[in-house]
Amino acid sequence: MLLMRLVVGGFLIFGVWDNIASAERMTEFEGFLSKFGFPSPEFMAPLSVWAQFACGVAFITGFATRWAGLICAFNFVVAIAMVDHHQGIRGAFPSACLVVIGLYLATYGPGRLAFDAWLARRSA
Repeated sequence: MLLMRLVVGGFLIFGVWDNIASAERMTEFEGFLSKFGFPSPEFMAPLSVWAQFACGVAFITGFATRWAGLICAFNFVVAIAMVDHHQGIRGAFPSACLVVIGLYLATYGPGRLAFDAWLARRSA
């Protein structure tokens, strides 16, 4: 579980870091969302970027993992519905994997090597 959380969390952070670090890249992402008919791309782009970043941090630390899993799954269901379905099964596969991983973490939690588990042990 720890390895999966570290890899997926790192992937999510890596995938959005350019949008966080560069206003120009965020503007490009807004244009991308606009092209695919997203409402309010100037709001949706930063929302998606920061949600993915927060999920990545949550997965790595194992903090609020179940909520992060739900947010991750929702974000990538939207990505499939709005964008990836145009690319077929191969194009949608990475997003589908993130939906499944998000739902798995939301259902089963982060495992024992996580901040959430430490908090649960401490409160028990």
